Amino acid sequence: MASPRPLYVHGADSAAQASSSQRGGKARLYAVIGAVVIVLLAALYAGGALRPQAPVRYMGSPSGYEGFVPNGQTVNYNGQTDPVGNLILNNGTTLHDVIWNGQYASTIIQNHNQIVQLNSQFVGQTDPVNNQPYVPLQDLYVIKGQVPVEQATINGQTYYVIEANKINPADIAGFYTYDKWVSNFVAAMNTPGTMPAGLPGNSPVFQWTNTTGTVAYQTMLYEHYASLAGRYVLVPPNETIVPYGVNTNIAGPSFNNYIFVNQSYNPSS
Repeated sequence: MASPRPLYVHGADSAAQASSSQRGGKARLYAVIGAVVIVLLAALYAGGALRPQAPVRYMGSPSGYEGFVPNGQTVNYNGQTDPVGNLILNNGTTLHDVIWNGQYASTIIQNHNQIVQLNSQFVGQTDPVNNQPYVPLQDLYVIKGQVPVEQATINGQTYYVIEANKINPADIAGFYTYDKWVSNFVAAMNTPGTMPAGLPGNSPVFQWTNTTGTVAYQTMLYEHYASLAGRYVLVPPNETIVPYGVNTNIAGPSFNNYIFVNQSYNPSS
């Protein structure tokens, strides 16, 4: 007759099975945690949080004016929806595929959409003063001094990124003018001797039967529909004036002489 098996053998088998079950559970837990970590890291990388930061370069002139011109496109950068456009430097060089990141990004998007909407409403209609067709206007955002810029690659596309949070808000202001004169506007601001002036309500400029007369009146027209103030002109030394208006919700005090204009423009006879 065979001897009965010791009771402790059964206990050892149960302990071994429990230990194996625990190891399997931990392995599955670690696998789940690992998968979650991978997903989180991928999301952070996609948002730019884990990408190596490119060095910031300061572009333009410390005493000049640089203009960002939104083109209606936006991109997600570091979890924020930012406007895309061009950057016109004080020397006339234009950088394309530029992102404005940081302060005023959402305001710039809103302002640009308002200008686009107003263009859609009025372009093609006739200026009642000079009987010429209205033309498309364009908003731009001018920085006084150098612009902090870095490069970033998003979905295979390389961009210049304006780090707007590194700019003193006093040194940023929004303007609008004829879309084909944006470069002229920045050039005039950077021309020594250029004078900002206002147009009185009965200015003969509004009656000029050319684009200058139309844009001058149109800047005043648009101010009734958005946070805009028109009826201004830049007067360079060569007297080729550039009509413009101001985006009043981005109006840094460094630009007070362009925003609170006390002098009136009287065209030469």
